[in-house]
Amino acid sequence: MTQPRITPSQVEVAEARRTTLPNGIGLYTLASDDFEVLRISFVFRAGSALQQAPFSASAAANLLSEGSRDMTAHQIAEQLDYYGSWYDVNVDRDYAYINFATLSKFFDPTLAVAEQILLCPAFPEEELRTYAAKRRQRLAVERAKIDVKAREAFARALFGERHPYGVSSHEEAYDSLTRDDVAGFYRRFYTAENCFVVCSGRIGDHELKAVAELAGRIPRGAAEAPPAFPAPETTHTAFVEYPGAVQSSLRIGRLLFPRTHPDFLGMQVVATALGGYFGSRLMQNLREEHGYTYGVVSAMVNFEREGYFAIAAQVGADVTQEALREIYAEIERLGAEPMPEAELELVKNMMTGEMMRILDGPFGIADVTIENILCGCDNTVIGSNIRRIREMTPAGVQQLARKYLCREDLVTVVAGAEKPAGM
Repeated sequence: MTQPRITPSQVEVAEARRTTLPNGIGLYTLASDDFEVLRISFVFRAGSALQQAPFSASAAANLLSEGSRDMTAHQIAEQLDYYGSWYDVNVDRDYAYINFATLSKFFDPTLAVAEQILLCPAFPEEELRTYAAKRRQRLAVERAKIDVKAREAFARALFGERHPYGVSSHEEAYDSLTRDDVAGFYRRFYTAENCFVVCSGRIGDHELKAVAELAGRIPRGAAEAPPAFPAPETTHTAFVEYPGAVQSSLRIGRLLFPRTHPDFLGMQVVATALGGYFGSRLMQNLREEHGYTYGVVSAMVNFEREGYFAIAAQVGADVTQEALREIYAEIERLGAEPMPEAELELVKNMMTGEMMRILDGPFGIADVTIENILCGCDNTVIGSNIRRIREMTPAGVQQLARKYLCREDLVTVVAGAEKPAGM
């Protein structure tokens, strides 16, 4: 006999131990001896929203490993490959994440390479020009895709073209990107004031001391207040013409609030019910019942200063109007009638299970820890969030949908061959 699946109603995650280094950097450690690996994550407030020259933020992060004071790009790559170490860079609108992972026995040589990458990047002109040419070509190819056109248009519709979260720079800007732009961005934002470090895995006294010594050498920068952003300028409808397209790319949503808002978690439940898993309402409607699409998703998206709700789908060009109508109807239905208890229970289990999957291992816990630090929380919020999810009621979901998903507040963006009626 099959036993019923038991989803935990609460979970306890180890709290990161915090040390403040002499230069002010917070060093967080999550020790685990289960595996002979460790990861060091350097998080800098150095995202694209802070750049003055287009693409300088991503270029600064991605060119850190393309040559240093004492090593060429080839030597850096060869050294990391020789020890089987993993190096990863990710840049979003607000932050840059520089990650190093290594087997414990190769910690020292990997950290020596990390020192070159973090403290001594050279940003060679030749590497910059090669990088810029490749990125320009890649961006041109990406922007030929209909879903990318819709995504960028949706950001502009939510925030406005002048807002750092809404701007989309032309790929030609890569041609005018200079070494001074990149090096200047690095000097300004890769500083102790803009950084914290999270270590996870097998961390002994030696490793902790060595990471603290390296992070402690990240220089202090000039004290400056975060730049002011203009107020968002939302446009409620936008159409991007794509002649000959056999599909339309749809984006529907609205500007709401960042993760620190008390209703953010509740709206994650709403988003999951609508399009956050394979059996969601929008999937059942658009894919299973009508065959309009292969997939549709909805989610809450979090930036440091803003957050928004979004639905995304690609549908047949000949059913664009019908798909929009069904999406609006599902949103309206969620606010008009309470969810069945069984459906809400499934949504809760999906969300809790996904959280448990992410927390399976020290690196996943480190990722969640970073997210919590950025939101001004500690890891006790994980258990609190699970309890809040479990406590959601059909009436609570209905109330949030009514409050935040009124039709007149929604932004609708369509990229396709033909403009839908009413846009």
